[in-house]
Amino acid sequence: MSIAISKFILAAKRAAWPAFRRGWWLSVLLALSVPGISLSARADQAAISEYSLKAVLFFKLPQFVYWPDTVSTRNNLIFCVLGNNPFGKALELLAREPIDGRQVEIVNLAAVGDGIVCDFIFISRSENASVEGIIRKFAGKRVVTVSDIPGFAKAGGMVELTVSGERVGVTLNRKAAQKQGLEFNAQLLRLAKVVEP
Repeated sequence: MSIAISKFILAAKRAAWPAFRRGWWLSVLLALSVPGISLSARADQAAISEYSLKAVLFFKLPQFVYWPDTVSTRNNLIFCVLGNNPFGKALELLAREPIDGRQVEIVNLAAVGDGIVCDFIFISRSENASVEGIIRKFAGKRVVTVSDIPGFAKAGGMVELTVSGERVGVTLNRKAAQKQGLEFNAQLLRLAKVVEP
C-alpha cells in the first residue's frame, strides 16, 4: 500500500476516532465488512469524515459486484463523479492503487452526456433535482449507479450510501442491478439493506 493511501486511511481513522476506538476501523479497510461505519461526533469533522468514509466505500464496490465477462476482463476501471465532487482529493489518492491488478481512472463529469464510459458513477447531491432522469439515462448500460441522495435506491439507483445517526451504511436496489446484467455478492447483500423500487 502506498504512503499516500496509508496517510489517507490514517486521517480517516483520526477523523472518526470514536468509531475506530470501538474496533470499526477494520470496516473501512475491508470496506463493507460491517453494516455501518460510525462517524465522528465532532461537527466540524463530520463532513470530512463522512465523505472520506464514503469515498472508501465507493472505491471498494468493485470487489462486491459481479460483472459480465466483457467488463471484468478489461485492464482498467473508470469511476465517475457527476456534479459537484464531495470527495475532494480522496478518490484520486485511492486510485493510485490498482483494484485486482486493474488501473483506476477518476473522471469528474459536469453532465451525463459527456461521452465518458463509466463503470461506477457517483451522482452528487448537486444533481438531486434531476436524479430520476439521470437514472433513466443509464438504463441498459452496465454502470453501477451510486449516490448519497436520500431515496436514491428506491428511485431506481443501485447503491445508496446512507447516514443514520453516526453510521454510514449501504442500501441496495438489487433489481436495478440485475436489469443491467450485474449482481452484488452475497457478503454485500447480507450487510446492506435491500429495497424494492
